[in-house]
Amino acid sequence: MTERQDAVSTPRDEPARDASVTEALPPGPQSQAGAASGGAGDLPVPAVTFGSADGPALRKRRRSGGSKVRSLLKHAGLISFGFVMLYPLLWMLSSSIKPNALIFRDPSLLPTELDLSNYTVGWNALLHPFSHYLMNSFIIVLGSVLGNLMSCSLAAYAFARLKFKGRPIWFAIMLMSIMLPIHVVIVPQYILFSQLEWINTFLPLIVPKLLATDAFFIFLMVQFFRGIPKELDEAARIDGAGHARIFFRIMLPLATPALATTAIFTFIWTWNDFFSQLIFLTNPDMYTVPVALRTFVDSTGESSWGSLFAMSIVSLIPIFLVFLFGQKYLVKGIATTGIK
Repeated sequence: MTERQDAVSTPRDEPARDASVTEALPPGPQSQAGAASGGAGDLPVPAVTFGSADGPALRKRRRSGGSKVRSLLKHAGLISFGFVMLYPLLWMLSSSIKPNALIFRDPSLLPTELDLSNYTVGWNALLHPFSHYLMNSFIIVLGSVLGNLMSCSLAAYAFARLKFKGRPIWFAIMLMSIMLPIHVVIVPQYILFSQLEWINTFLPLIVPKLLATDAFFIFLMVQFFRGIPKELDEAARIDGAGHARIFFRIMLPLATPALATTAIFTFIWTWNDFFSQLIFLTNPDMYTVPVALRTFVDSTGESSWGSLFAMSIVSLIPIFLVFLFGQKYLVKGIATTGIK
């Protein structure tokens, strides 16, 4: 009876022992043993790669850490480059509130002594208050901006929409005029304006703007006008509109970005123009800001560097404000004219 019970109990205990042995075996030998036995109930055990679940997360963390380092290095480089570009302006601002004796002796941006009298002295240091020269510059800038907006837009509309004989040739000549430096034409212009008795007046600086002499702005507006669908012109002609009405009622309202770009560039270039204003304006009463700033530097005596830097900071304020408020129009105008 005991032997029968042992014989019966033995098959029941073998699966438990086999399971314990199977759990104790490592994955590799177990799968090899199952494959060697070839039994119908012995299924192959898949091999397990340890750490596979943590692999994607680890790679993601590594990529995230690498991108943060690259972003940090890029921003550090941009900040360093921006500081290098702004250093002359910061140094001039710092020098404008230093005494004259410390401007070149102390090169640091943080002044050890403050002297705000450079602004009051510089404002009244010349023959007229500095506001007089600011007003002269504003008159020339206003006339130049209005002249370029009117004349260049008309010329651009003619090249973009009108068909006339020799249009490609005249357009090529207009583009070639961009390559002419001002030093080539300044002598003939001076002779012409001298015969017209325009020297020491604002006319030599304003009248050429009314004649579409800035080929860059003509090309800028031509590219913009060509991007406007011609179907708008045709629909206006069906309604009985002529070229004048199409230009003022359709083209100009749509060309606001190009007009703003022209106005901003004309303002900046005319405000900073020194050479032309020095040639045509020799009377101190007609001096503009760039020419007036030049009088602070005396080649034979002592120069008033503190007053010069102070008035230079004052002269930069209009340019800064124009660029600050017109930046979005400037970027939009350049981006929508086909210039790459």
